[in-house]
Amino acid sequence: MEAFSKLFKSNIRQYGMIIALVLIMVLFQILTDGILLKPLNITNLILQNSYILVLAIGMLLVIITGHIDLSVGSVAAFVGAISAILVVDMQIPYPIAIVLSLVFGGLVGAWQGFWVAYIRIPSFIVTLAGMLLFRGLTMVVLNGQSISPFPEGFQRISSGFIPDWFGGGDIHVLTIVIGLVLSLVLVFTEWRNRLTQQRYQFSVVPAPLFALKLVGIVAIINLFTYVLAAYEGIPNILIVLFILVVVYTFVMNKTVMGRHIYALGGNEKAAKLSGVKTQRMTFWVFVNMGVLAALSGLLFAARLNAATPKAGVNFELDAIAAVFIGGASATGGIGTVIGAIIGGLVMGVMNNGMSLVGLGIDWQQGIKGLVLLLAVAFDIYNKNKAS
Repeated sequence: MEAFSKLFKSNIRQYGMIIALVLIMVLFQILTDGILLKPLNITNLILQNSYILVLAIGMLLVIITGHIDLSVGSVAAFVGAISAILVVDMQIPYPIAIVLSLVFGGLVGAWQGFWVAYIRIPSFIVTLAGMLLFRGLTMVVLNGQSISPFPEGFQRISSGFIPDWFGGGDIHVLTIVIGLVLSLVLVFTEWRNRLTQQRYQFSVVPAPLFALKLVGIVAIINLFTYVLAAYEGIPNILIVLFILVVVYTFVMNKTVMGRHIYALGGNEKAAKLSGVKTQRMTFWVFVNMGVLAALSGLLFAARLNAATPKAGVNFELDAIAAVFIGGASATGGIGTVIGAIIGGLVMGVMNNGMSLVGLGIDWQQGIKGLVLLLAVAFDIYNKNKAS
């Protein structure tokens, strides 16, 4: 019990949000008479929140460095509009248009990163200006009207599913197989990491707790894939999200770049004296945010099958809330990719659950605001207690 308590306290942000997510899901499962966790609704949750989760990953890096980006919703809308012009009006093949749109998003990020990193204008001001600028440009290029429809291949990015190579009928067999393979890979990885820690005489959790952790994770993965298999299987967008989570988790935890990003947010002056190129790092963090905002805009346009002037409204607020709810510190230097994803899922489940029980948008906004306030207060309380 003492070991469990120590483990929980050392990971209180991440585990606290996981527990909160589970409790919220149980609450709305009861209030909606079992609708929340039905296969169709779980799939809709993934499709509806995919673009926010993509933004949350990029926003996490921005917030860790001690900055903020208020422009991502407008950038997503603008890139969605550009992609519609390229694909629908100019008839450019959609794979080429996707690449061009992502490059354009990177250029937008470079534009804002230049002002923040090298001219030293506060990111709040730069991205507030960007929010207004790119929202206005979206209206201009669309001339106040929607552009549609996109080709079917483009739509499948957000609304398609991986095919079942095994032809399982009512159950998507390939999804079940993927869940089993992921479970084996995860167990092998966790076991290898444990052996490495023991070899270097690092402290590890007791074997019973370690086994319990593995059993819990494997059960969740296979239950999740079974629920997806009962409907249409794994959505294409979930594959995109999985790749992003794996890549960014690796970058933040295992690379020099990730350590530099954390160092920059922890103490910029100390990081600079330690040899970190702080201006260049800030610049590339905003370039990365621009690319992910562009990807989010493409996903949203593909799901709507249209580019609209009102796309991306409040996306930046949902992404920022997801990062803070997921355990990132408001002062920078702290946060994880998995935490941001969990925070985004908390927001998504709350939105979906409150809609299912019939709460109006006014109540939904108020409750989400209260949850965000409590999450940041929880972070500050833990920081003060630790100090």
